[in-house]
Amino acid sequence: MINRILKKEIKIGNLFIGTNHPIAIQSMTNTPTKDVSLTVKQIGDLFKAGCNIVRVACLDIDDAKAIKDIKEQLLKQSIDIPIVADIHFDYRIAIEAINAGCDKVRINPGNIGDIDKIKMVVDKCIEHHIPIRIGVNTGSMDSEILAKYGRSAYGLVMSAKKHVDILESLGFYDIVLSMKASDVNMMIEAYTIASNMFNYPLHLGVTEAGTFLAGSVASSIGIGSLLYNGIGDTIRVSLTDDPVKEVIVAKEILGSLGLINKPKLISCPTCGRTKYDMMPIAKEIEEFLNSLGNVRITVAIMGCAVNGPGEAKDADIGIAGGVNEALLFKKGEVVRKIAQDDIVEELKKEILAMI
Repeated sequence: MINRILKKEIKIGNLFIGTNHPIAIQSMTNTPTKDVSLTVKQIGDLFKAGCNIVRVACLDIDDAKAIKDIKEQLLKQSIDIPIVADIHFDYRIAIEAINAGCDKVRINPGNIGDIDKIKMVVDKCIEHHIPIRIGVNTGSMDSEILAKYGRSAYGLVMSAKKHVDILESLGFYDIVLSMKASDVNMMIEAYTIASNMFNYPLHLGVTEAGTFLAGSVASSIGIGSLLYNGIGDTIRVSLTDDPVKEVIVAKEILGSLGLINKPKLISCPTCGRTKYDMMPIAKEIEEFLNSLGNVRITVAIMGCAVNGPGEAKDADIGIAGGVNEALLFKKGEVVRKIAQDDIVEELKKEILAMI
C-alpha cells in the first residue's frame, strides 16, 4: 500500500490534482499549435489513450490565440481535457493564452522580465482562476543559483524556490512545481527535497529521457521510485516518439504500482517448451486489454502447461500452450482446450464475460 504525501489541491480546468486526487497523466503535443486541425487530432489521440492533461507549445501570439479554436473543436468532439500553455520569456504570450482559455500556464516568473510584467501575468491568472506550473530543469536553472550550487539536485530545488518566492510575494499560491533532470538519480533527489520543502503539487518527469526503450526505462525508474515513496501528483513520460506512447508507458507505471485500475497482462519469456505461436497472441491480447479502460483484471499468456496454470494461478484468466492449442484456465484451474486458430477470439470473449 503506497501512502501518498498529500499536497495542496489545485484545479486545472475540469481536473483536480493534489491532496488524495488520482495521479494525472500528462503529455505534450509536438504539432505547431497554430495548426489547429493537426493539434486537435493529436490531442484527441492522447485523450483516447488515457491522457488527463495536455501541454501545447506557445512560441508566439498566434499559437496562444489558437488555444481558443482548439478548445472549441475539442468540445465539439466531446473531449474536455485541460490545456496547458507552455511559454518562455514573453509575458504577452502568457496573457494571450489565458485570454484564449488555457487551463494552466507553464512559465518561470523570473524569466519573463521585471516584477511589473510578472504581476500582469499573475493578475490575469487570478482573474481567470488559472494555476501556474513552475518548470525547472538542468538546462534552465537560474544563473545565480547555478553559480552557487552547480547542476545539482539542490540547485534545481533552489531555482524553483526563487520562482516560487516571486509568485508568493504577489499573493499567488495556485502553483504546481517540476524539477526535471535527464540524470535519474538527480531527478529523484531533487523531487525528494522538494517534497519536504513545498506544499505544492509536484509534476514528475525525467527530461530528455530519450527514445522509446531508453526513455521508458529511465522514466519508469525515476517516476516509479518517487511514486512508490508517495511523491508526485502528475506525471509525464518524455519520449522521442509518438506522444501517445508516453501515455501508454505512464499508464503502465501507474498500473504496476496499483495507483490506477488497469488490465494487467502477465506472460512468460518463452523457452524451448513453447509449442504454439505465443508472441503474436500476447501482443494482440495486450492491445485488446489496453482498449478496455479502467478495469481491473489480470490475464496470463503462458508458454506451456508445465508451469503455466501454476505460475499464473493468481491471474483471473489465462492460457497455457500445448501443441498447436492452448489450455484455458481461470484462477489456476484448467477449464478447457482451445485450438490455436481460435485462441485470440475465444480468450477475448471470456475476458469480456468477466468484466
